[in-house]
Amino acid sequence: MTVYYINSYDIIDMELFSQYPPGVIALLEKYGAAVVASDLEGMAVEGTPRMMNAIIRFPSQEAALQCYQDPAYQPLKAIRLKAVRNCTMVLVKAFTP
Repeated sequence: MTVYYINSYDIIDMELFSQYPPGVIALLEKYGAAVVASDLEGMAVEGTPRMMNAIIRFPSQEAALQCYQDPAYQPLKAIRLKAVRNCTMVLVKAFTP
């Protein structure tokens, strides 16, 4: 079942963070994933807005978790952890009526 990885966070070091997206995008193909949306200007209708918001579609929850645990992702994750704060990441199953 398709899942969407939804993340939002505040970037505190844009120079460091700029190293993160190219590596992640290169890794997504390995897991059949694709960026659906990515925005530095998302509008919060409710709650506290974050600077960065992104949605990535994965073919399954297993693929999403494998990508997150991939050894190639770990140095990228370290960059993200140093470059952002207030991070929320969730996996959401696709709605099928």
